[in-house]
Amino acid sequence: MKRRTFIQAGTAVSGASYLGFPLIKSKQDQKFRLVIIGCGWWGTNILREAVKSGRVEVVGICDVDQRQLQTITDEINGWNGSKPKWYTDYRECISETNPEIAIVATPDHWHALPMIEAVNAGAHVYVEKPISHTILEGRAMFNAARQNDRVVQVGTHRRTSPHNISAQEFLHSGKVGKISMVKCFVNYGGNAGEPTPDAEVPEGLDWDMWLGPAPYRDYNPRIHPRGFRSFLDYANGTISDWGIHWFDQVLWWSEQQVPSRVFSTGGRFVKEDHTDVPDTQLATFEFEDFSLYWEHKLAAKNAYEDPSVGCYFYGTNGTLHVGWRDGWTFFPSTKGGEKVHVEPTLHQPDDQNIRELWADFMKSIDEGSRPTCDIEKGYLATNLSLLAMISLKAGRSLEWDGTTILNDKEAQAMMKRTYRDPWDYPDYA
Repeated sequence: MKRRTFIQAGTAVSGASYLGFPLIKSKQDQKFRLVIIGCGWWGTNILREAVKSGRVEVVGICDVDQRQLQTITDEINGWNGSKPKWYTDYRECISETNPEIAIVATPDHWHALPMIEAVNAGAHVYVEKPISHTILEGRAMFNAARQNDRVVQVGTHRRTSPHNISAQEFLHSGKVGKISMVKCFVNYGGNAGEPTPDAEVPEGLDWDMWLGPAPYRDYNPRIHPRGFRSFLDYANGTISDWGIHWFDQVLWWSEQQVPSRVFSTGGRFVKEDHTDVPDTQLATFEFEDFSLYWEHKLAAKNAYEDPSVGCYFYGTNGTLHVGWRDGWTFFPSTKGGEKVHVEPTLHQPDDQNIRELWADFMKSIDEGSRPTCDIEKGYLATNLSLLAMISLKAGRSLEWDGTTILNDKEAQAMMKRTYRDPWDYPDYA
């Protein structure tokens, strides 16, 4: 049985919650009450497109850092003169404002609890990728979305990028031939760096709440703002940050959604600072009909080595590179073959396609349909990153059936982690 069929049978998650009930349609001219939880750089990018859509009223903004609350308030006030109420606790924000839509754009370790709280309160959710810090958090998020019949869009905006869409059309046309191998990669050079000493918590930052369910540590300016992805307590490094985008492109192309075996190796061979994520990592995912490889390295790339990010689909007729700022290119296997290139269409700031993804989100709410980047797709792509990190930590390959790491209790235990008091790990049944 193909592993796509395996997922559709409901084995990877609760079958009943997977099937759910038809989503309720909305009126297409309806304006929705919206809250944003996580008001930093990327959250502001999302909110900007939400407000431009003309379909939302911002009724609450939530962040543990009042500096970020002030910055986003100033921008909102410049848009329409409003000043939504501030919150530092997502639970109060949701209970007091009764939102119909919630944006969750927190650091990775804070995705699960606010998203589940929001759908339990009846809100549709746009949640950033990767959807979770651990596998069983993601399963709990998936099941909460289905049990509440809410639209949950994951921020893998490359699913709505015009050049990514046309690349998928090219792949499915058969012009690349039979594809037996895909390589996803991020190769940005860097240096060793130096340790950054801990510091006093900045005024207006609730550091204990920022840490939330993660282990306690003293404040360090390298962690917040915008540095959390370099620390394993709050994220899972490059393979989780970048990897989910490219893994999602592979799962978009393939009917097979679940690998049978995962192996990853790597370490810290360049970095000398106090971050702890791997600066070099390789991973192999065995699927039924193809192999998927991941590579990232901090060592400087060859000056003539392009591109730096993306994925290569290796087929019998040639190779297709799907990238970011460089669009996509098909390289034929013969010198006389036709090279094909498509330029990207991206938006500023930050070269993204949030606008298209938000439009798809609203369309799904209006029609009562699943969005392009539905929580299931985000769950499956995130799992690839998290399985690779478990393999790296365990130091061995893992057998995976879509639900469980087989014959390895130590590795299976890494599918969740103990939350710091008073937070409770979400129910993932």
